[in-house]
Amino acid sequence: MRPILHLLTCILILLVSLEDCPADTPEPGKPNIILVITDDQGYGDIAAHGNQMIHTPNLDQLYQKSLRLTNFHVDPTCAPTRSALMTGRYSTRTGVWHTIMGRSLMDTNEVTLAEIFKSNGYRTGLFGKWHLGDNYPLRPQDQGFETVVQHGGGGVGQTPDDWQNDYFSDTYLRNGKPEKFQGYCTDIWFDEALKFIEADKTKPFFAYLSTNAPHSPYLVDPKYSDPYEDKGVPEKMAAFYGMITNIDENMGRLLHYLKVSGLEKNTILIFMTDNGTAAGLQRPNPKNLSKKQQRRLSKGKPITLETWPGYNAGMRGTKGSEYDGGHRVPCYIHWPGGGLTGGKNINQLTAHIDILPTLAELCDLTISSELKLD
Repeated sequence: MRPILHLLTCILILLVSLEDCPADTPEPGKPNIILVITDDQGYGDIAAHGNQMIHTPNLDQLYQKSLRLTNFHVDPTCAPTRSALMTGRYSTRTGVWHTIMGRSLMDTNEVTLAEIFKSNGYRTGLFGKWHLGDNYPLRPQDQGFETVVQHGGGGVGQTPDDWQNDYFSDTYLRNGKPEKFQGYCTDIWFDEALKFIEADKTKPFFAYLSTNAPHSPYLVDPKYSDPYEDKGVPEKMAAFYGMITNIDENMGRLLHYLKVSGLEKNTILIFMTDNGTAAGLQRPNPKNLSKKQQRRLSKGKPITLETWPGYNAGMRGTKGSEYDGGHRVPCYIHWPGGGLTGGKNINQLTAHIDILPTLAELCDLTISSELKLD
């Protein structure tokens, strides 16, 4: 038996412990799935994990009412994590072991979560980042996703993406065709995901909501970053935190929609990130002012000279590291209809490759006996 304890085993242990507790009757039919994954947000970049600077009230709320995998691990960079998440197999088996120079192109023989859900009668949609290939037959619409709104490559404005994109009112691909959108990238991904969910409630859905934020470049409306700079957070980290606060705001919209639409009870909502923090841990020189601080000082406005060093939940390493700070990330699972609520910790070792087989069991999906999972 492989060393990583199967996530399903952990969940079953929890459910057995809840047998004598009152629980709601599960909704009929297969549960819906919303899998939210953010880019470069580390374990320490959430207030509920002990970060006293960042503002994430909606993620904190989800933390309080979810099943929490406290020892959950992914790859230390994004494309490998995504290939393992999509297939339930170690990233090296899928042909993905880096993020550039062709090393992020997933083998077309791999069977994805989207293909499995689609073959079991689910509607499937991807919104945001794919990063496993931009040409046929590697695109998300070639790999099981029926509805796709995405940017190209591994980030907005990168070589495979539209070169004019800068996170604001960009041109993205809708099912492979360029389309101009209005608004901030993260807002667009959530908008499109909500439209997809609302479009057809006769069938269960699998929505893969994969934000490019808070990956660099660190671009966000100043209304999100200024409050952090005003408190002494270095300029780059302030923008990074601001992008996370915007994600949190969108998570609040999603949570509210699920509640008022009546979908919350029978929807499995998973929130996770793709690797350790990229910009949430710095050691700036407190004697050097940021450009924002310099501008405020020149206008006679107050500034905070003391700088915030960041927070990494006591872990060593960040994105790309073999240490825990590079690959131990948050993972919350919320499913009221299945009893996965109440803010409970699972401390056993779990990983991204556990997500596919666990969802297959929870949703009673039919999978080929020839499919080899890790």
